[in-house]
Amino acid sequence: MKHIVEVNGIQLYAYHGCLPEEAKIGGNYCVDVSIETDFSEAAQEDNLTKTVDYVIINKIVKNEMCVRSQLIEHVGQRIVERIRAEIKNIHFIRVKVVKICPPINGDVKNVAIIIEE
Repeated sequence: MKHIVEVNGIQLYAYHGCLPEEAKIGGNYCVDVSIETDFSEAAQEDNLTKTVDYVIINKIVKNEMCVRSQLIEHVGQRIVERIRAEIKNIHFIRVKVVKICPPINGDVKNVAIIIEE
């Protein structure tokens, strides 16, 4: 059996980007996290300590998004590494970082990176 915990649509305002203006003005971001784990004990016992706590995931994402990076690839990797370090029993993780309305020459709704491991 496969067990997946998802925290989707974490809306944030952050200051990532290669342009100096992005460090000053910032922009909107959205982060999705999906974790494959085994929460059968949690399902049987109704016990939060036997599964992945959504609050911790949200906190990690918010904290890492507050640390400025030039690349969302870098932010995404930091999120993955921190989740793996702080949460046990992770079989697979997927993190998607979306930069909404990026300052590029074109009509682009968003850009995104996805890390799966």
